[in-house]
Amino acid sequence: MKKLRVKMEEINEEQKNIRELQGELREKIEAIDLECEQLREETTMVRQQSVNTQIRLALMFQILKARQNHDFAQASHLTSTLRGNISKLRV
Repeated sequence: MKKLRVKMEEINEEQKNIRELQGELREKIEAIDLECEQLREETTMVRQQSVNTQIRLALMFQILKARQNHDFAQASHLTSTLRGNISKLRV
């Protein structure tokens, strides 16, 4: 009987340890999930910034081309578009 009680106490202790480890693992997984979500949000923001930069560069290139072709009306229009694009990004 004593051996059985000792064995039962050992099993109970092992089960307690297992539950504690499971709790720790759950916390670590939740922390990893949170970090993944933050990285997704940051990646989306960087991607959007890259797109905005590409748009601005394309407008600048078109402005230069219009000026080279002495199409100052088009250059003025593109410059206004670029200013509007930049002001939207700052808001």
